[in-house]
Amino acid sequence: MPIGDATMSIIFRILFVLAGAITALFVARDALNFTIIQTFVAVLLVTAIVGAGSLWSLRRKT
Repeated sequence: MPIGDATMSIIFRILFVLAGAITALFVARDALNFTIIQTFVAVLLVTAIVGAGSLWSLRRKT
């Protein structure tokens, strides 16, 4: 397995652990749609991280 694959795997695992913890606050872990909501929360986290990074970049330029 190349280095880039291992790095992406670690990033995705950390992201899904965070998403699972956040989702577990609102939905029971044994609910049928837990994994769907967990994936949705993970997408929201990625969007928030990218948005914060772009806003930080705009702040640093001015």
